[in-house]
Amino acid sequence: MKRDFAVIGLGRFGGSICRELSSEGMNVLAIDLEEDKVNEYKDVASHAVIADTTDEKVLKELGIRNIDHVIVAIGDNIQSSILTTLMLKELGVKRITVKAQNDYHAKILNKMGADQVVHPERDMGKRIAHSIISNNILDHLELSEDHSIAEVKAGRKMSGRTLQELDIRAQFGCNVVAIRQAKEINVSPMADERLSSEDILIVIGADKDISRFEKQLVVEDD
Repeated sequence: MKRDFAVIGLGRFGGSICRELSSEGMNVLAIDLEEDKVNEYKDVASHAVIADTTDEKVLKELGIRNIDHVIVAIGDNIQSSILTTLMLKELGVKRITVKAQNDYHAKILNKMGADQVVHPERDMGKRIAHSIISNNILDHLELSEDHSIAEVKAGRKMSGRTLQELDIRAQFGCNVVAIRQAKEINVSPMADERLSSEDILIVIGADKDISRFEKQLVVEDD
């Protein structure tokens, strides 16, 4: 089912969301104060407009309260981000996701009732750091401040052994929720599933537990 989205702020982060949502066939209203950015997305989004989203009258004219989900991706202007979020809440927008510049900004947004607050630069930094540190961590997605889901290459230590033999949950406190083998994904694998060194384990758990689990593999494969 098609959903209606609005993306406010068409910088690198907002622009990428706009393109992705549009490519998935969603209705996207792209909004920015700068004419050149709006022109860049007029053929990408369903509609692209120049507008000041800190003005309640403007938001009403855009029909923003009828949008299913609004993403506030305003760049460095924290004041505009906060005021826009406040206006959206007062107008009763169903779901609001906001890009935070720093932890203080995030605290304010959370107190204002933003449904989701994201830190794209920080989160991407974490993902890159994990990939640099280890050859075993292939991807890393933060679920909360201290929990993540990670793709971990099985490596030599696990090759030929079953999940039951490895007993990862008991030893490390994290869970294997799926195994990627070549182009196939085995969701909720059986305990007697025998692994090869090239298998990719999708693991979920506390960051400290995943790190402990991963370090065992790094030692083995170095």
